Amino acid sequence: MQKILITGAGGQLGSDCLRTFSNAGEVVGLDLPEVDLSDRDACRAALDRIKPGIVVNCAAFTAVDVCETDPSCWKGNRDLPKNLAEWCGANGAFLAHVSTDYVFPGDKPLFQALEESERPNPISEYGRSKLAGEQAVTEATDRFAILRTAWLYGANGNNFLKTMLRLTLQHPGKTFKVVNDQYGSPTWSMTLAKQIRAVVDAEATGIFHASSEGYCTWYDLASSFLDQLNIEHHFVPCTSDEFPTPTKRPQNSILENGHAKALGLNIFKDWKTELDEFVRMHGETVIEEIRAL
Repeated sequence: MQKILITGAGGQLGSDCLRTFSNAGEVVGLDLPEVDLSDRDACRAALDRIKPGIVVNCAAFTAVDVCETDPSCWKGNRDLPKNLAEWCGANGAFLAHVSTDYVFPGDKPLFQALEESERPNPISEYGRSKLAGEQAVTEATDRFAILRTAWLYGANGNNFLKTMLRLTLQHPGKTFKVVNDQYGSPTWSMTLAKQIRAVVDAEATGIFHASSEGYCTWYDLASSFLDQLNIEHHFVPCTSDEFPTPTKRPQNSILENGHAKALGLNIFKDWKTELDEFVRMHGETVIEEIRAL
């Protein structure tokens, strides 16, 4: 029975990957503080012990704004995948590595989706560190799949949807500005986990875009989520300039899953369909989690 290692197993995507790969072999999960895989020696020791045939890397430094001033994000986003890729290349293991739309500048004309063949040119430290991770993977091994995703949400961990729900429940009647000029494809972490599984099972290599079909703004997404939960909200659309952040965000994060479609592997549905299913499965649990805070 093959061994499958899921890194970042305690996170939003990693926990869904543990469930998705549970019947694919002997699954092992790793995360901080158990082992720091950005440390080359610690990473090699862990992988030498586990001896996985497949590595799914969900570990990353995802605090986008913190990356602008904290160089340790490069450890999680460049050094860690580099260490994994070097071990996989030397030991014949398959590596599935998760990346991001932030490797692009987001300046492609609105509503034109970004394809895998387009040249990355990140505009943030987070994007630069993630692109460096991609490059490290491609240089260290041939048996890899890089899956770029965007606007991820799920039942576990923190995300935009939970933040908007928390703010609404904690401050009933209060008005919140939500950015309405950035466009992307909201992606459920469970569906992404299933997409990773499909790519791994096919041993498909190269770069894949992996996000839901269709697109919306952050304002559209927040409003749709709270509407489906039947929770009164007071969101007001605003521009990016009205809601400044330390990190410059891409305006166009719409990804086209061209590679997966060409191979007959794309499993994503429209973002509204995915969100409907997420709310049916996890809506009440998420509400209870936020209220417990």
